[in-house]
Amino acid sequence: MDKPTIIAVHVTPRSGRDEVMGVRADAAGACEVCVRVTAPPDGGKANKAVCKTVAAALGVPKGAVSVVGGQTARHKRLAVRADEVRVSAWQAALPRI
Repeated sequence: MDKPTIIAVHVTPRSGRDEVMGVRADAAGACEVCVRVTAPPDGGKANKAVCKTVAAALGVPKGAVSVVGGQTARHKRLAVRADEVRVSAWQAALPRI
């Protein structure tokens, strides 16, 4: 586990609840995980909520997930310090939306 696994996410802030919705194809056809959080996109609050929500869904510590791209955008890249097979299996098990 030398290198973190990078996953693409699409974030919806100010949602009704914190949850991982599923996986969808983005405009380029690549898969991205859709995450809804209640936090507003203000001062990094939504980014923290996204990391916490994804970490909980993966069953890893919240410190194992960090935003490495798209800090102020809805489309983000997260670095996950967990086994790549585990992360891939988790993404494959998510519903397609």
